[in-house]
Amino acid sequence: MPKIELSDAGLRSLEAPERGTIDYWDRKLPAFACRVSQGGTKTFILKVQNSRRAIGRYPIISLAEARIEARRLLAEKTLGKTRPQAMTYPAALQAFLDEKAKSRRPRTVATLRSRLNQHFPLKGQLADQTHQEIGRRLSKIKTPSEHDHALSAVKTFFTWAHNRRLIDDNPVRGIAPRGHVARTRVLTVDEIRDVWEACDNRDGDLPEAFATIVKLLILTGQRRGEIARLRSNYYSHNQQTITLPSEIAKNHREHTFPVGKRAARLLTPLLGTDGYLFPARGKPSHPFSGWSKSKKLLDEISGVEGWTLHDLRRTFSTRLAELGTTPHIIERLLNHVSGTISGVSAIYNRHHFMPEMQQAVEKYEAHLLRSTAR
Repeated sequence: MPKIELSDAGLRSLEAPERGTIDYWDRKLPAFACRVSQGGTKTFILKVQNSRRAIGRYPIISLAEARIEARRLLAEKTLGKTRPQAMTYPAALQAFLDEKAKSRRPRTVATLRSRLNQHFPLKGQLADQTHQEIGRRLSKIKTPSEHDHALSAVKTFFTWAHNRRLIDDNPVRGIAPRGHVARTRVLTVDEIRDVWEACDNRDGDLPEAFATIVKLLILTGQRRGEIARLRSNYYSHNQQTITLPSEIAKNHREHTFPVGKRAARLLTPLLGTDGYLFPARGKPSHPFSGWSKSKKLLDEISGVEGWTLHDLRRTFSTRLAELGTTPHIIERLLNHVSGTISGVSAIYNRHHFMPEMQQAVEKYEAHLLRSTAR
């Protein structure tokens, strides 16, 4: 256990061991050291209560910054502040997911679990996870969008852990998203016609439920997960509307919207059952879930490429605007939280604009019928 006076110049010349690691302890601050691995990696550590805690890697943090952090941690010990609760990363992750399951939708929790297990299968103590390790794992993710989704998931987890005093500092702090270009794809009239006809003339194994969902997405502009979870009691024959309860709406806000005659004709034969209108194959208690395989098959049948189901929502919005529908009516139809009418006006404005929404939907269906006719 060599003791030296650590300095910036001296850090650069510290010798690496042939095997394992070696700790160079600081004469000025005896509990503080720089650990050098056989590969030459230098990490500042602090000895607290017979355990060694990593502070950060040199030169990502400087010697001066590491000393400041070491003195802060020693001061907390001297003042009697308790250390974070000892917990392994896997145990903390399970506790996090269990808590989220009480307040979030199952799909949200499943997505969090999937991304954290896929990109961050970490081991050891929760408090030992480092900024550098998180950054290293994120750097392996190729696509910007998946990188940012993974970053969001791990940031949510470590923020939760930090707020519950399970860790002193959030190791994700300072890691920036790569950012990705927002999709701008709007399907042309010809592409919409080709997709619709492919759903009408189903070839091979294209599920009927999927084909009907796609048609409803074209006609209503709603989210695929919300349409897949439709039940008979969500639809009103008298008013010709669908009401999505808050528990299935993405923004957790109940949403009532009108449907046109074509959409109503698609829904009517499916009504009368207690379960989902579009159940998963072989699992009637679950909504439709075979998205990837069905979408790939639809692309092959229709010949339309380079689009997603969510692009139908953007296409719906764009076509409404082209037909002269005002922005706040489009926002209402899409159930956007941030719309033209917001703030105090949104609180006191109790007009639901149903007649205007119905008129917009009817105009859109008529336009669709004319433009897609052969």
